[in-house]
Amino acid sequence: MINETLNWHKSSYSGGGDHDCVEIADNTPGLTHVRDTKLADASPVLTVADHAWNSFLTLVR
Repeated sequence: MINETLNWHKSSYSGGGDHDCVEIADNTPGLTHVRDTKLADASPVLTVADHAWNSFLTLVR
């Protein structure tokens, strides 16, 4: 499973609890992976190109 090989980090904007949080893993060159913290290893993983992820972050900031 892809979740087992990735180094996940909780969003700095996530609250202190385990609700409404996302995690990212960016240890795959050129790709960023996103998952739901509440589901952890059971969460579906969204994988996008780094440039798409960076564009998304720019838009939401």
